[in-house]
Amino acid sequence: MDLAVALVLCLCSLLLLSLWKQSSGKGKLPPGPTPLPILGNILQLDIKNISKSLTKLSKVYGPVFTVYFGMKPTVVLHGYEAVKEALIDLGEEFSGRGLFPLAERANIGNGILFSNGKTWKEMRRFSLMTLRNFGMGKRSIEDRVQEEARCLVEELRKTNGLPCDPTFILGCAPCNVICSIIFQNRFDYKDPIFLDLMERLNEILRILSSPWVQEKQNQQLEFTFENLTTTVFDLFGAGTETTSTTLRYGLLLLLKHPEVTAKVQEEIDHVIGRHRSPCMQDRSHMPYTDAVVHEIQRYIDLVPSSLPHMVTRDVEFRNYIIPKGTGVLVSLTSVLYDDKVFPNPEVFDPGHFLDESGNFKKNDYFMPFSAGKRICAGEGLARMEVFLFLTTILQKFTLKSVVDPKDIDTTPIANGFASVPPPYKLCFIPL
Repeated sequence: MDLAVALVLCLCSLLLLSLWKQSSGKGKLPPGPTPLPILGNILQLDIKNISKSLTKLSKVYGPVFTVYFGMKPTVVLHGYEAVKEALIDLGEEFSGRGLFPLAERANIGNGILFSNGKTWKEMRRFSLMTLRNFGMGKRSIEDRVQEEARCLVEELRKTNGLPCDPTFILGCAPCNVICSIIFQNRFDYKDPIFLDLMERLNEILRILSSPWVQEKQNQQLEFTFENLTTTVFDLFGAGTETTSTTLRYGLLLLLKHPEVTAKVQEEIDHVIGRHRSPCMQDRSHMPYTDAVVHEIQRYIDLVPSSLPHMVTRDVEFRNYIIPKGTGVLVSLTSVLYDDKVFPNPEVFDPGHFLDESGNFKKNDYFMPFSAGKRICAGEGLARMEVFLFLTTILQKFTLKSVVDPKDIDTTPIANGFASVPPPYKLCFIPL
């Protein structure tokens, strides 16, 4: 009995201590669900679908609220207005990268994705400058993507119109574009070096943790070998998987909606024809195809909660005080699925990006690459790749599903950090 009483007293003490720490901490955080001692709100969240959980909480606590992951508070931004106000209007204050334990252990503060402060600013500036020198935003990069699109088509021809899982091939194409930029050389899809690179992207994380040069001891030097190597890995990781997943999901949606595919191919025939390669200049003359590409990126909601942010100083935000170092979670789903801007957002509809006359219409709520200071550095390249790869594939092939399109399920099999499409097979029938 004494043991039970002692246990209850300990639990009560922990609860009171937790509540005291949360109420007496620096700042006036937004409201949110009451956290449990030590665990925080983790039991109130669906870890497999964080985005859905955040949407439910926003209906109770509004567009800005606080949840606790363990003992650490995280401010959640839900909806376009809150996201814009934080990431764009107060871009510098919300430009920190929040806690991401796996990446911190692997990258040890290096690179551009998960670094902070001077390291992040220097490496992002260096990366953008170097990529521009290598041709980013210029015709030379488009030439590389077009070359890879032609190679992708040749690989798809080798399937001989038989059912295939496109995952590996669609992963090779964007990875090869990064190779051509960084190494100034692309690889054959069967090249053992390239295959080894594809297989060992995860192993690089372990290698980056080892001490390689003395430069590591000089904390004033940002351009250490580890930092540059991690930056290259960031470019491979962010530039390969995100684009390949978008392409894979995009083809699945086109299989599900053959009427959309037919209209895209009709536009391709009218604007490009069958014999020359698609180019980025074609996009302005292809409003329907442009709308389809945008709708794919909106609908799949690739990274529902973006990468975690962190405030770089004490911030007054909507009558709350968010202390320096507090984590910030951005719900991109709440922007991409806003039903005031995208009627019936759960429905795949290219009309979301078309006006009454069938012209393409831009939309500020289109934020698949996030926004503000931490917006994806490779956005331009990714958008180019998705447009050119998809149009080249549809120029050369008819997509044939192995099941009735009505039976295709486009629900993601995972919806935590990223939305992952279900596995599927299709046939690429040469035109």
